[in-house]
Amino acid sequence: MDVWDNDVLDLAEEAHLTFQGASDGEIAFVAVKGFLDVRYGSRDGAACAEFSWQGEDDGDDVCGRGWVRLGTAGRLVGHVFIHQADDSGFVCERD
Repeated sequence: MDVWDNDVLDLAEEAHLTFQGASDGEIAFVAVKGFLDVRYGSRDGAACAEFSWQGEDDGDDVCGRGWVRLGTAGRLVGHVFIHQADDSGFVCERD
């Protein structure tokens, strides 16, 4: 992630972004864990997923939005926003 160091991404649990079913998913990084509401579409001609999310950051309620698209070598490239707080670009690799 652009904003947080790699050594803190797995602070509370293994950092991950998971899409489940037609419109659900989960995101976790540092002390943030949230549940996604996903919409699939396209961005700049490439398939993408845009999502809103809500959850907790170290026990405090948080929410935000984000997007991902398929990048090179099968990686997901995207950006996550925390409402009225930080935002960061990221790259995910499939497990």
